[in-house]
Amino acid sequence: MPCLLHILFVALFTAIPLLAQDQPSTSTDQAAIVAFAQKAAVRALNFRQGDRTNLTQARADFTDEGWKNFMKHMEGWLDQKGAPTFSSSFVPSRDAVVVGQENGIVHLRIPGTLKQTQNKSSTTYRAAIDVYAGGNPAKIQRLEQITCAGASTACQ
Repeated sequence: MPCLLHILFVALFTAIPLLAQDQPSTSTDQAAIVAFAQKAAVRALNFRQGDRTNLTQARADFTDEGWKNFMKHMEGWLDQKGAPTFSSSFVPSRDAVVVGQENGIVHLRIPGTLKQTQNKSSTTYRAAIDVYAGGNPAKIQRLEQITCAGASTACQ
């Protein structure tokens, strides 16, 4: 059974970062975050095979932790110099939809089509991007790709 002091310690140090974040105070703030996040997320998923510069240009749109997690998904798909070994293209099928908002972070989903090409092979997916963004200035906190199959509603 966990010690009460340990529970209080974990609760306190988990809550402090959440309390310190700026919350969008108006729908205008939220709209600005959504507009930024949609453009930045699409930009992050559009890069060319062998072009490290093209991939890393998106870095400025992420928090340090957000970029670290994004690049973790690229592990095994980068060459020795950090250039992607495939090309990626994401085309939204409609504007982002706000899924939720908590502690100044807006969660939005962008449905669309993701095409990945490596050399002469190419695969196209119905997909969506889940983006968590906020702060001042706005930054992507987390970006997740969802591949949809069949009647999945995440990509609608």
